[in-house]
Amino acid sequence: MIDTSIITPKASVSLAVELVLTVRWKAFSACTSHLIMVFISYGSCIFMYVKPTHSSQPDLREAVAGPNTVVSPLLKLFISSMRNKHYIPHQEVVKISNESRVTEFILMGFPLSRQMEIFLFVLFLMFYLVTLSGNLVIITITLADYRLRTPMYFFLWNFSFMEIWFTSVTVPKLLSSLLFGSRFISFTSCMVQSFFYFFLVVTEFLLLGVMSFDRYVAICNPLRYTVIMNSHVCFVLVFGAWTGAFLYILGPLSAVAEVPYCGPNVVNHFFCDLTPLVKLSCKDTHVLESAIFIMASVLILSSLVVTAVSYTYIITTVLRTPMAQGRQKAFSTCTSHITVVSIIYSTHIFMHVRPIESSSLELNKVVALLTSVVTPSLNPFIYTLRNKQVKQALKEAVAQNKVFLFYKKCIP
Repeated sequence: MIDTSIITPKASVSLAVELVLTVRWKAFSACTSHLIMVFISYGSCIFMYVKPTHSSQPDLREAVAGPNTVVSPLLKLFISSMRNKHYIPHQEVVKISNESRVTEFILMGFPLSRQMEIFLFVLFLMFYLVTLSGNLVIITITLADYRLRTPMYFFLWNFSFMEIWFTSVTVPKLLSSLLFGSRFISFTSCMVQSFFYFFLVVTEFLLLGVMSFDRYVAICNPLRYTVIMNSHVCFVLVFGAWTGAFLYILGPLSAVAEVPYCGPNVVNHFFCDLTPLVKLSCKDTHVLESAIFIMASVLILSSLVVTAVSYTYIITTVLRTPMAQGRQKAFSTCTSHITVVSIIYSTHIFMHVRPIESSSLELNKVVALLTSVVTPSLNPFIYTLRNKQVKQALKEAVAQNKVFLFYKKCIP
């Protein structure tokens, strides 16, 4: 405390003057950074634009426009921060923003009564076990029986392998939420689930296109089939499908993971689908939604075009076959693939080939449930019950215990 009783009038005047000067200096120092930026911005823009166009010198305007668009923004950053004592360091800003970000999501799923949840748990568990066992049988039979070591069945067991992983990405979490009511999922787990789901979806479409091309070569060029679809070509096509799918979804899924989520954190789905997930962002995601829509449309429609063109040539070739028995045999090798293609394309076109803002989340959940739970369980029956070679190989394998011998050979 200052003893005011000993302050003389002259001292009080000097103290007041010093206080006024201090306040003025602080006020002026707070304005200098703004004044410097004003002079830089207005000076360069007035020089470039506030004069007749015919009197402008293009070379000189380019020389001024370069520093104005590149150098000035950098200078403004340093001027505003270095001359401001109240500037918050970047580390503190990141810390503050991170504290408000969502760390976990709640998967809404299907709000039902407890009895209905138990019923759906049993039903979906049965579908899941049928999917696993059916696709494992296809993989085992095609690898164990030498007669099925052809390009068609090479692609088929790759497709079955993909189906096992595809349904395993979402169904176990769905079963857990139905049985235990655990609807929480961490941010990292949610992004990983979303990544593998769409990675396998893209792989599915690429494999369907490859399988259509294989049927086209087999029926339209039967004499050159073994030459065209040799083991090297088959491996390259399958490897390209898996690798291409990974690279195709890496960019958009990385962008979705980088989008800020500040709350709410309730995902209106039974897994981390992109449509309800992007809606939870606290940032304008119109550009990202448009990019996702375009990429999904390009993927699905291009794969559909390959399949449609292949089967157009196949149908044209089969109709030219003079013998009815030959037609029936040619069609029998394609009907199973056509059935699977029709189911998969129709459901995914409904879900993805339309703008996100026009999507019905409740209807999308039902359709996604069909593609994730029901359809993978039907594929083994479609490919085996309509295929005489697979049925014959399966009967012989069961009769001769080949499946057991195959696993005994593979598992040390």
